[in-house]
Amino acid sequence: MQPVVAGALRLKNGLWLMHKRPEEKQHGGLWEFPGGKVEQGESPENALIRELAEELGIGVKAQHCIPTGFAAAPLENNPTPVLLLLYIVTQWSGVPAALEGGKVDWFTPSGAMDLAMPPLDVELSRRLFFGWLDEKD
Repeated sequence: MQPVVAGALRLKNGLWLMHKRPEEKQHGGLWEFPGGKVEQGESPENALIRELAEELGIGVKAQHCIPTGFAAAPLENNPTPVLLLLYIVTQWSGVPAALEGGKVDWFTPSGAMDLAMPPLDVELSRRLFFGWLDEKD
């Protein structure tokens, strides 16, 4: 299972940052919490700090990354299952920008839920913004 980290950045006015993936990438054109893969020998917090610097050009310290939830892709029919670890990022330096293509924007929780997102981001958004879990059969 491939661990992947994502950061939920929130402004004081209650808006949350979402990143629209570049069209040419997997899940291209969908909105997500910014982040990426945890490399071999890297802690999830360090991976998040690295990914946010690469994707958004912001500086983040480990003490400002609060683990808040996770979601896993089903193992069946999935060549590389993903375990997505979501952190709330409480402080950062710099202004977030889409450095690797795509775009970034700030949304209310309801506005974010109206976006087209990959399934794991939908699941984590519901939990983060509204405090509920998807019902499973």
